[in-house]
Amino acid sequence: MEYRSYNLKSFVKHPLVDKHLSAKEIEDIRIVAQVFPFKVNNYVIEKLIDWHNYKDDPIYRLTFPHKDMLEPKDFERVKEAMDDPERLKKVVEEIRLKLNPHPAGQLANVPEIGGKRLEGSQHKYRETILFFPKQGQTCHAYCTFCFRWPQFVGMDELKFASKEVELLIDYIKAHPEITDVLFTGGDPLIMSTRLLRAYIEPLIEAKIPHLKNIRIGTKTLGFWPYRFTSDKDADDLLKLFGQIKEAGYHLAFMAHFNHYKELQTDEVKEAVERIKATGAIIRTQSPILRHINDSAEVWATMWKEQVALDMVPYYMFLARDTGAQDYFGVPLARAWEIYREAISQVSGLARTVRGPSMSATPGKVAVVGVSEVGGQKIFVLNMLQAKNPDLVDCPFFAKYDPKALWLDDLKPAFADRFIFE
Repeated sequence: MEYRSYNLKSFVKHPLVDKHLSAKEIEDIRIVAQVFPFKVNNYVIEKLIDWHNYKDDPIYRLTFPHKDMLEPKDFERVKEAMDDPERLKKVVEEIRLKLNPHPAGQLANVPEIGGKRLEGSQHKYRETILFFPKQGQTCHAYCTFCFRWPQFVGMDELKFASKEVELLIDYIKAHPEITDVLFTGGDPLIMSTRLLRAYIEPLIEAKIPHLKNIRIGTKTLGFWPYRFTSDKDADDLLKLFGQIKEAGYHLAFMAHFNHYKELQTDEVKEAVERIKATGAIIRTQSPILRHINDSAEVWATMWKEQVALDMVPYYMFLARDTGAQDYFGVPLARAWEIYREAISQVSGLARTVRGPSMSATPGKVAVVGVSEVGGQKIFVLNMLQAKNPDLVDCPFFAKYDPKALWLDDLKPAFADRFIFE
């Protein structure tokens, strides 16, 4: 398939979009997409979306903005400003800034070495450093829930992007506690293999003894599987994966799948086989999202199909407290119920998945369950990962709140403060 990308100006040119969407739906998309990024490609449109039932199709909801992603008053403000570019710019900026564009203290996690900030990196957890290649700060299509949406809408002061691989190597050498480097974005596999190789080969050649694992976080399997099969440098990309393995590193391919529909095309199945042949281990993750996958049946089916394809279910996240969280967010209590019901439907091979988990400022906080102690209903929580490593795997308690969507909505139980405060 020849790659075709569609943005806010061009999406109506695709025949399926033109045939099915009403003028009102197109107008709504254009209004919401003034605030949130919008990009889709022909594989998603033609292979993944059921246009006979597009309004309720999970992949349509995943990639096409919806009116309800904005508060009604903000939607009307944008709509009224559409014919006035200067006013529109001001209104959109005001709305974006109140949507918590950088959740979980991301800007505070930028490391330094020799007095220089390693821009385009985050070092929040002791063992793992995140690296954002400069040319990988876009995606094949944009997920409507994406917590890194500021990267794609021109909020330059909130972007993460780096081409300083030499500085990255120096930093890792100076920090023997680092065992993992995670290439993320955007999507690093939007880059050509030549560009990706320019980042990864120097890291391999540095032979840093304590660096053991190279991770690549990507949505490409779900949104453009041809990257691993028929793209002009697909074979070279797989060769690079093989080089990582031959150099003695564990290569973790961190695949984002939000619904089992993304696993069912012949194209993705072929791509998975080719990736596995390099020795890479594919681990899967997704947030639980209202309108897309807030169903135990969806998750159980997705995990079963991932295991059948030799993938390792890894994380169920909760939608971060940013952007359209009010539209996508699932209350913690409901998310735990869905997780518990889904995990009970699969064998132990799929019970590798952890969650539901919040990637919050102090770390990854999992909802372990709901219980009652001394007549008080509580959430049982656990630190799966922590900025303070002494807190890893430490359980704690919060007062039960059926409406809570995020850690900040909770109050401690049996204590004056949470363990991380």
